[in-house]
Amino acid sequence: MMSREITRLNVPGPKARAILERDRKVVSPAYGRVADFVMDHGRGTEVYDVDGNRYLDFVAGIAVNSTGHSHPHVVSAIQKQAEKFMHISSDFYHEKWVELSERMDEIAPFDEPAYTFLGNSGTEAVEGAIKAARYHTGRPRFIGFLGGFHGRTQGSLSFTASKVAQRRGFATSSDVTHVPFPNPYRQLLAMQPGDGDYGDTVVTYIEQVIFKTVAPPNDVAGILVEPIQGEGGYVVPPPHFFPRLRELCDKHGILLIADEVQTGMGRTGRWWAIEHYGVEPDIICTAKGIASGMPLGGFVGKQSVMTMPVGAHGNTYGGNPLACAAALATIEVLENGGLRNAEEQGNYMLAQLKLMAEGHPSMGEVRGIGLMIGVEFVKDKATKEVAPELRNRVEEIAFEHGLLLMGCGYNAMRVIPPLVVTRDEVDEALQIMDFAITQAENELLG
Repeated sequence: MMSREITRLNVPGPKARAILERDRKVVSPAYGRVADFVMDHGRGTEVYDVDGNRYLDFVAGIAVNSTGHSHPHVVSAIQKQAEKFMHISSDFYHEKWVELSERMDEIAPFDEPAYTFLGNSGTEAVEGAIKAARYHTGRPRFIGFLGGFHGRTQGSLSFTASKVAQRRGFATSSDVTHVPFPNPYRQLLAMQPGDGDYGDTVVTYIEQVIFKTVAPPNDVAGILVEPIQGEGGYVVPPPHFFPRLRELCDKHGILLIADEVQTGMGRTGRWWAIEHYGVEPDIICTAKGIASGMPLGGFVGKQSVMTMPVGAHGNTYGGNPLACAAALATIEVLENGGLRNAEEQGNYMLAQLKLMAEGHPSMGEVRGIGLMIGVEFVKDKATKEVAPELRNRVEEIAFEHGLLLMGCGYNAMRVIPPLVVTRDEVDEALQIMDFAITQAENELLG
């Protein structure tokens, strides 16, 4: 790994401070900001603030900027479409909408032909999938997972269980029963004799406890789950989990709904993260990286389960032509090297971070697939005592030295650069991370 000089930036600068002051006067304080970064422009993985400071963006708009910032192919597609028309409403038709739905059918993680419903965001995708599952099965209930994040609107918030701040003060549906997500690093359930891994334990708990006490299986419409938990800490489940979960759903006529809003569109080196587990879901939810920053989301399901009748669901901006054009261009970029790069750079970065962890007492676990990597910070590797303050300090120091990072879960850090990130950029980011972790450990661990 090439050594680079690490210098501290004078941030926020005067232009940024002025904009931050204006923001405080007019923008809702409900937003939670990560750092005082005021963006001016970007290209690829590099971004610049209004004072001219350069950063490496290893947040990528929370996995949204899959092709990096202002990829020329995506920008060109948006410009060409904008010159023709920007909106027609979902009450009519246009070709880009059909073309994108055809592409989603081609890359869907199941063999059966797919129907696609397009909206604006991930939470809207989840809301639609909930309705589709309830209508098709005629059942009212769902199973969700502790640590899961599925959105903040009322229906999706019923599933979200990653941070209490997201639910405090908001009543949610009682039709969702939450169970532990199979986190091999922090097991909440005792493994039983015969369990091959902790994934077996969790599925057995659903069948032997949840189905027999609070949620009869013939009342359950669907199980909504992230193939890798995002906001919950970038947790990768053990190998047995999804095959067992698929068997459980098949046994009881329950739909398996994969929330691929953060994990999908090439983030793990494949179109969908659930493909790593060798099972087919019935419905997937997608958004974030699908259109390189244009607001777009949707749910894609097997035609046999997408049985809602005409007029049962809709929206004004569904199939927005600008967003569809951006999504089609994004798919082309990912097909032409983006998926391969995500796998290659992800494998390299994961290996380098695991080597780095050997020299840092605070790096409790490094985990991930492709360019969806998490680092869990602890005070002591033996006790696994969580260290959220240290994680936050690493984030601050990295920002001060030109690297954008963002935490997840209670004490983990997500590492999610654009899928077009280069090896030199990965090495530069790793060097800054190593520096930031060392400094944070010296300050907080002694």
